[in-house]
Amino acid sequence: MIIKHYHSYNYDEIHRLYTAVGWTTYTDNMPALQAGFENSMIVLAAYEGDELLGILRAVGDGATIVFIQDILVFPEKQRQGVVTALLKDVLRRYKNVRQIELATDNTPETVAFYKSLGFLEMSEVGCCGFIRF
Repeated sequence: MIIKHYHSYNYDEIHRLYTAVGWTTYTDNMPALQAGFENSMIVLAAYEGDELLGILRAVGDGATIVFIQDILVFPEKQRQGVVTALLKDVLRRYKNVRQIELATDNTPETVAFYKSLGFLEMSEVGCCGFIRF
């Protein structure tokens, strides 16, 4: 597996990935998703040969904050270290950034996974999160 910048937005590939993981709210507005990719601070992709396994998309300023906006892996490639490799790469690239955040499903497995990579729940550092849809 190789991790590299995802420079060239491939509509079909991204549509297939987001659909495969059930993120159809994004695929309902592909022009907005493409604009999101193009305006992201960094998009990383995991590949096996020419096959896309998954992506990580981050936004922020890269100096004081990085927010991992999307991290997706094709279902048949999940639990094979792809997310770990993508996260370790972005953490290495932004090792001097004070705050690296992400929002995810609140399941015991997901919480344990992110904690194993050094992430803390916001409540553990005296913070809480808010969202507006």
